[in-house]
Amino acid sequence: MSITPTTPPAEGCIDTQVVDGHILLIGINRPAKRNGWTPVMFRQLAEAYTRLDDEPELRVGLLHAFGDHFTAGLDLPAVVQYLQTGEKLTPTGLVEPHDFGMPGYRRRQKPMIAAVKGICFTVGIELMLGADIVVAADDCRFSQMEVQRCIMPTGGATLRMPERAGVGNAMLHLLTADEFDAAEALRCNFVQKVAPAAGLMDATLALARRIAAQAPAAVVATRLNVLKAIELGQAAAVADFVPVQKVLASSEDAAEGVRAFVEKRPARFTGR
Repeated sequence: MSITPTTPPAEGCIDTQVVDGHILLIGINRPAKRNGWTPVMFRQLAEAYTRLDDEPELRVGLLHAFGDHFTAGLDLPAVVQYLQTGEKLTPTGLVEPHDFGMPGYRRRQKPMIAAVKGICFTVGIELMLGADIVVAADDCRFSQMEVQRCIMPTGGATLRMPERAGVGNAMLHLLTADEFDAAEALRCNFVQKVAPAAGLMDATLALARRIAAQAPAAVVATRLNVLKAIELGQAAAVADFVPVQKVLASSEDAAEGVRAFVEKRPARFTGR
């Protein structure tokens, strides 16, 4: 799939586009600077994630990038004052794209898929780990290189790398700032699929369409139950089984799911 971006300002921007009525494409748009992140881009990204949750017709987000690279990381001169003062790059009250539950921010409800390619450094890895499913191009190069700049990764890498890959593999990449390829990212469970670079968007969009075809409320409930089990433990997740299932089973979409089963046809879910 080919997407034409807007012409970005010097500080970059985030482009959004709705596909099939239900999929929100969220495009990182500063290719002249290898999609280096500026404060404006962080704010617009949070606004796009918030839009995904707030618009009822939207069912899944797809984070991607324009140009040859996902991102080379932070534009350090543009954000260094934020690192020094602790000032937030994302305005409070919005959905925080890293999705690790910072006070003052909303947690994302709907699923997000990330399509990464070329260079995917630092904040790029943390954003993809904050998504639910990641598809990497076979040319992708990764590095969590903050320690080379006397910075600690604070976008979730220290949380999610050991969760996905184990402590040893996480330390290998966090403490050495080494560069690794898509095959290593797949081995470490940082990405879920590897696709040819030329077909990356088609492969990722196919996944988004598959998710968008399911019952939206059940997708959200299932996603949140998985996260609750990870963050709060099995008992907390199990406690939601009966009450959440009762709500889902009483919906119009649940009735449509039964009809589709009986009639041996794909379900046509409305989100009600």
